[in-house]
Amino acid sequence: MKFFINIFLIVSLLICYSCAELDLNPLSEASTDTWYQESDQFELAVNDLYKPAFWLPDDVEWIDDWVNRENLYPITNATIDSEWGVLSTMWSNKYKCITRANTILSFIEDADIPAETKDIIVGNALFVRASQYAYLIDHWGDVVYYTEPLELEDAFSLGRTEKSKIFEQIHKDFDEAISKLPPSYGGKQFATKGAALAMKARSALYQQNWAVAKAAAKACIDLGVYELYPDYGELFKSTVKNPKEMIFAMPASEQFEVFNHWPGINGKWVRGTLPRNAGGHANSYPSYELFCAYPCIDGLPIDESPLYNPREPFENRDPRLSETVVPFGEVHCGFVFYSHPDSMKILNVETGKYVKNQANQAVDRYAPYTGLLWKKGVDEFWIENISRNQNDLIIIRYADVLLMYAEAKIELNEIDQSVLDAVNKVRARAYKVDFTQTTEYPAITTTNQEELRKLVRNERRIELAFEDRRYMDLIRWKLAEKVLNKPVYGLLSSQLLKERIVDNGLWFFPDTPNLDEDGIADFGPMYAAGYYRILSQRQFDASRQYLWPIPSKEILINENMKQNPGY
Repeated sequence: MKFFINIFLIVSLLICYSCAELDLNPLSEASTDTWYQESDQFELAVNDLYKPAFWLPDDVEWIDDWVNRENLYPITNATIDSEWGVLSTMWSNKYKCITRANTILSFIEDADIPAETKDIIVGNALFVRASQYAYLIDHWGDVVYYTEPLELEDAFSLGRTEKSKIFEQIHKDFDEAISKLPPSYGGKQFATKGAALAMKARSALYQQNWAVAKAAAKACIDLGVYELYPDYGELFKSTVKNPKEMIFAMPASEQFEVFNHWPGINGKWVRGTLPRNAGGHANSYPSYELFCAYPCIDGLPIDESPLYNPREPFENRDPRLSETVVPFGEVHCGFVFYSHPDSMKILNVETGKYVKNQANQAVDRYAPYTGLLWKKGVDEFWIENISRNQNDLIIIRYADVLLMYAEAKIELNEIDQSVLDAVNKVRARAYKVDFTQTTEYPAITTTNQEELRKLVRNERRIELAFEDRRYMDLIRWKLAEKVLNKPVYGLLSSQLLKERIVDNGLWFFPDTPNLDEDGIADFGPMYAAGYYRILSQRQFDASRQYLWPIPSKEILINENMKQNPGY
């Protein structure tokens, strides 16, 4: 069984507390003198730790896989500062959640409840506290650390603790949670042993503690609880609930009116990802760099494979490309999708009639600026509920754990068959074959550390695309200063597109870009040749942006709080 919150309890909490601002005490104004006495009270308090606001993921806006017309954001235009509202909200919500976990732990020891129940309560509180602190040190470095309920004066005077010391405590919390949590539940479901192991592996990976990451990921794998879902594209649909691949996720339900409103496939950009013909805005779409990251079916990158045809760029490509980006000519959200400048009308499949093609810039000036559309996770429910979806919010799944295990082993230079098997299982699933069927997919066979590092990093990019993992990968690999200082490229205006591309037989890609040692495509030469336009210029200040600034209000009210360099 995986981690899933009891939906009825979530609905109850939303009804009771949706109008109340998050505060330092859980469960509205309930008195701690009378509240923490019975099992169901503790269980409800644990559910409160899983408010969606406490688990906001990193945003697709911050990375190189995603384009929103000509727009940039504080991280991608180097204007991030201590006044940024998103940053302040993240900081505040993490500490609200930590405070609530600390409160539960402070009362549970003396509670007269069954030992088994007590273990589950303690395990969940520790799991949550560790996960929240892990996010804080990943993004801010040294942060305020406390494990007991705070008096008001203490809250205004605590300074920052070194992240290395916090990291040690995080893993003590994870280890205790692992020892107390069951692999699965028979009824109510909270965090599991597998969820704690997976999140421990992630926190260690992000801090480059390869040995701990390897051990935790291996332990999660060895539980034998999780397996890859057989169909990659179907996995992300809102109709697929609680698959064995999902280790830790926030559920959504149309029945109970619980929806996710997150970036990526998790919902914030529902209207932004839907085609304009289906009532969407189609203003957020895949970048060309992501599009070019998918290798061909021979396993080679597009600038090396003889199978790649820039005129038919979906052909002979890794199947995950066509499950992530809408292929040209495919029926998507009730319409045949073409962004070709000559396709003035497209078929409405439901009515059988041809309508104006709003994916064509000659018809609609707001047609996708890259000519591409997101497909991953999008289904008919999105059209019916244009501003929300019921896709579960994915925090971590089994494919991620397999790739973390492989990466940790590669960095330790402990390359063996288990590393190849872990990556090949993920890759083979895309081809809907078993990883042992090595003639049916491009199985990885190299044992060279540098080659494997490059392969696994790219595998993470394409496997986890649109799942809010890319930002921290760029940060920890120190690639943000490279990829987030590149231009954002898009299609030419409709007239120039016809003259320079279509009339010369160069649609869709006029040429094949070179990919560098990190698998990053270079569109500079094609831009210089007049084949693309620059939509915007990303900027990333490596001297400061690898850490976020402490929110200004925290600095103003606490003289012991010191700001990160450069802010």
